[in-house]
Amino acid sequence: MLHITALYASILALILLWLAYNIVKFRRSEKVDIGDGGSKTGIRHIRAQANAIEYVPITLLLFAVYEINGGSFYVLHTIGALMVFARIIHPLGLVSTKGVSFGRFYGTLITWLCILALAFLNIYHFAINL
Repeated sequence: MLHITALYASILALILLWLAYNIVKFRRSEKVDIGDGGSKTGIRHIRAQANAIEYVPITLLLFAVYEINGGSFYVLHTIGALMVFARIIHPLGLVSTKGVSFGRFYGTLITWLCILALAFLNIYHFAINL
């Protein structure tokens, strides 16, 4: 059973809904039917959601494989918590600040480190079980 994956997939799904809601709220307030309406704010909201859509699925796939293969409970919760943190601070930094920001930089860095760690953990697990 994938109890830990289910927990973090659900939390990350709520974050994705929050990001989608921000786009809807922007479009309604600016009366934009589709797209960003040429607004820099709209572009930022759309990119914040798109960025999460780009990274969350592969992370959850690697996470689930690691859990199925008996990965460490502590490692799973550490990576899961870091991923949730990263996926919250990234859009906050991306939408609120033009250019480099704490949230955007560290949200991206932590996300990449989570993916990298899970990839290496799964490769290591494969190698030791040959």
